[in-house]
Amino acid sequence: MSSLLRLATAGSVDDGKSTLVGRLLYDTKSVLADQLDAVTRASVDKGLSTPDLSLLVDGLRSEREQGITIDVAYRYFATPKRSFVLADTPGHVQYTRNTVTGASTAQLAVLLVDARKGVIEQTRRHAAVLALLGVPNLVLAVNKIDLVGYDEATFTVIAEEFAEHATSLGYERGSVLAVPVSALVGDNVAEKSDKTPWYSGPTLLEHLETVPVAPDPHDSAFRFPVQYVIRPRTADHPDYRGYAGQIAAGTVRPGDEIVVLPQGIRSRVEGIDTADGPLAEAGAGTSVTLLLADDVDISRGDLIAAADRRPTVTDEITATLCWLSAKALEPGARVLVKHGTRTVQALVGELHARFDEQTLSSVDDPATLELNDIGRVTLRLAEEIGVDDYGVSPRTGAFLVIDPKDGDTLAAGLVGERFA
Repeated sequence: MSSLLRLATAGSVDDGKSTLVGRLLYDTKSVLADQLDAVTRASVDKGLSTPDLSLLVDGLRSEREQGITIDVAYRYFATPKRSFVLADTPGHVQYTRNTVTGASTAQLAVLLVDARKGVIEQTRRHAAVLALLGVPNLVLAVNKIDLVGYDEATFTVIAEEFAEHATSLGYERGSVLAVPVSALVGDNVAEKSDKTPWYSGPTLLEHLETVPVAPDPHDSAFRFPVQYVIRPRTADHPDYRGYAGQIAAGTVRPGDEIVVLPQGIRSRVEGIDTADGPLAEAGAGTSVTLLLADDVDISRGDLIAAADRRPTVTDEITATLCWLSAKALEPGARVLVKHGTRTVQALVGELHARFDEQTLSSVDDPATLELNDIGRVTLRLAEEIGVDDYGVSPRTGAFLVIDPKDGDTLAAGLVGERFA
């Protein structure tokens, strides 16, 4: 079992997500005494008899004033069984793009619903985004179960409706767990509640501690976007030429045959340098400097890849976009595509389809993509890049679409047809 779980929260506004995250931090004793004292004082000032645990999470003044989460924040906590990195994402429709950011590296997502409202439009939208990003495990936290009198029938209806929706998105029923919780009073969060004797499953924390999580695959093809070329040209290192960056996928060892893309030039890894000295092997997520056997014309934005398992080199990609801008996307628009460390100009070609996350159907040939739409689009690039299908290699199968006028992020893109 992995000792680290990366998870994200998602859900609609006022479903108690901030309170749930605060409860997890509180119950795992991950809150400093002075933080808890401050929250207790603020709660008393608001006329509350118990600490408002959401104040542990909504740290921005604008968040506290509006009672909503705006930005993605990362929380760190641990139990004796596992460590956790939690991406706390907003619930408001306007900030769905932040959910994409927070869930992009998650191994599990906790999706909240209000037991009084059940599965709503934003629930289905978030589930579609999580499926699009390939988050492998889902937990449906049916929150505020105390406000419906701990009613089993209410919970069952919500759990079954969501399970059907998740299955339609491609999830297996065994990878989706529904838990009745009350974040406010702590029912089934860290401690089993005696008010839900009809629920025989684990508490939320028990599930987070024990859910099997596949480790980062070590058999992935090696991918290394070059971030910086190091040429000291000093008396001690007159001929040193290294290529610095972070390994996006796979592993590398001295002696490995590689190819530099998009040029297609082959060479061999001669050494792996780090600030702490050379390595005999380095894997995904490690920042290193590669030394090659040949003097190759390499610059920032190039991709060094395994010679025998190279990505596709192309100047045209068909991808699934999650459109994140209030400015609609139309065919013919000029944009920038940022893939790894490389940014190229691009022209929007055909808009093939728009996915309707509410009906789980596709609308062919839409005229535009609007804010929060998910669609399949062809992009024609001014230069070739090396890409993988997102389902094979998420780090080199993902990219951003950027507005060339002001640098704003317009869309998150995934290479391949995630939805037909």
